[in-house]
Amino acid sequence: MDKLKLFEEKKVRTRWDAENEIWYFSVIDVIEILTDSSLPKRYWSDLKKKLTLEGSQLYDKIVQLKFKASDNKMYATDCLITENLLRLIQSIPSPKAEPFKQWLAKVGYERMQEIADPAQGLERARENWQKLGRSEKWIQQRMTGQETRNKLTDYWQENGVKKGEEFAYLTNIIHQEWTGITIKKHKDLKSLKSQNLRDHMSEAELIFTALAELSTRQIAETDEAKGINENAKAGKKGGKIAKDARQKLEAQTGKSVVTGENFLPPTKAKKKLK
Repeated sequence: MDKLKLFEEKKVRTRWDAENEIWYFSVIDVIEILTDSSLPKRYWSDLKKKLTLEGSQLYDKIVQLKFKASDNKMYATDCLITENLLRLIQSIPSPKAEPFKQWLAKVGYERMQEIADPAQGLERARENWQKLGRSEKWIQQRMTGQETRNKLTDYWQENGVKKGEEFAYLTNIIHQEWTGITIKKHKDLKSLKSQNLRDHMSEAELIFTALAELSTRQIAETDEAKGINENAKAGKKGGKIAKDARQKLEAQTGKSVVTGENFLPPTKAKKKLK
């Protein structure tokens, strides 16, 4: 389970290993935060050489996991579990070292709470969105849409669709059908890189995304869709329902539902929909 965790509003890519109940953290993301380096990969490369020369065994603890990068592609990334990440932090002179250690402890504690009570995970997501300035109306729509999304992916998983590339393929089919553009182009329109597209959608975009995914699931259930090809057909049908509704609303309002608006800092340039 991949997640983006926030430390002082900066994102750290993480993966939860449910079987062993441990977090993996992207080393590059941590180094970028602690050092404010514009070239964290180079910093990490030099530090690995230094640690090896010093006889450190930390290098052997590195695990490579695939995470989504700024170009929306999956790349192998050096990761460490909490215990080994704490050892790494000791090798990096940074005033953020102690606050980051406290943050790591908090992440671990919160995950244990979420396992015991999943509702706490939803509440933390709400708190993070509030910190980022989202309105209560937007937050409610985002959470409702996520529940709709989860029901769809549950159906896929139970009916022969594999997580990862196949989930992404079907999601893009639905998205392109209702918006008229791919997920990548939608992110480009909003000037997004590694950010989650849904976290930067307008209320209308969230609503139509949920309509497309709800329609897709109900059509797939009715047709008893199995595997990626049958679910792709259901995705196009579900996406078209949202597309037809979008076009009717746009005809009435004269405004485009798909927008280049985002929640990035004002200094980030916004692109306009053509």
